[in-house]
Amino acid sequence: MTAPIVLLILAVFAAALGPRLLQRLGWLSRAPRLGIVVWQALSALVVLPVVLAGVSLALPAIPWTTDVAALIESCTMALRAQYSTPGGAAVSASGAVLALSVLSRIGYCLLRGLHSSHRMKTAQLDALNVVAQRHRDTEALVVDHPSAAAYCLPGRQRTVVFTTAALRALDEDQFDAVLAHERAHLRGHHHLILAAADALQRAVPRLSAFRVAYAEMSALVEMAADDDAVRSSPRLTVATALVRLAEQSDTPLTALAAGGGTAVARVRRLVAPANPLGPARTAVAGMAAAAALVLPLFILAAPAAATTQHLLCPPETYQQLSPGTD
Repeated sequence: MTAPIVLLILAVFAAALGPRLLQRLGWLSRAPRLGIVVWQALSALVVLPVVLAGVSLALPAIPWTTDVAALIESCTMALRAQYSTPGGAAVSASGAVLALSVLSRIGYCLLRGLHSSHRMKTAQLDALNVVAQRHRDTEALVVDHPSAAAYCLPGRQRTVVFTTAALRALDEDQFDAVLAHERAHLRGHHHLILAAADALQRAVPRLSAFRVAYAEMSALVEMAADDDAVRSSPRLTVATALVRLAEQSDTPLTALAAGGGTAVARVRRLVAPANPLGPARTAVAGMAAAAALVLPLFILAAPAAATTQHLLCPPETYQQLSPGTD
């Protein structure tokens, strides 16, 4: 019972303290891709221990051995001992229900979100095929609308959309910068990152950690796209384009837009760029993210490793079960 308790405590601490800690780390915006990985690791550190705690309750600790026959025998005996009493069976059933409930809830929210997003994008693409026009020699589509907006619709038919008001607001260089920004969203599959984060916050709406993670990753994917745009356009050009699109409205919910609510902070970041994160901090952050995934597995595996030091049953029991004995 120690491993499940430790895992649940780990999940509680990660949910309560993790977001506050990461929000205080200002360097995440200096490496947005790494920041996304760190926030994803924190989300996993909340979910994975709960699932593994359920698994630990449902299945007894099995000592690992390279002897397949001994491993099967140990598994059989451990399962019989676990389920032989009403209390053990109840604990095991509760653990199985916990693990399956968490996984099924998150999976349901993810599939429902992706399905809803796909339907909305399909409807938008059908409308665009009727009213939109191709912009010169680019893949961008242009729709007549009084609000300055530019966004992309991910999926099989990767589409970048500009409104006529956006084209009037942007000069040629700014248009190229925004187009590079939207291409970065499509190339990086940012919609899938946000879909997973959104599924978590929908699965457990009362848990603020997932809401904070979704908001932070929404900003970080925009910063990552800005960084890609800066590779082909001057920083001031990208920043000016964001300012001119900052007051956009009526952007589809399923779209990733260049402007939006994070534009002001991103403009400041582009105008006064911080120093690169550096290899040392990058390595530390990467190892911390990896440790967040490995730690729950280590806690789960520790009881099984401990049981390898002794047999589950006394030697005479194994002799009685062995074939050919009297």
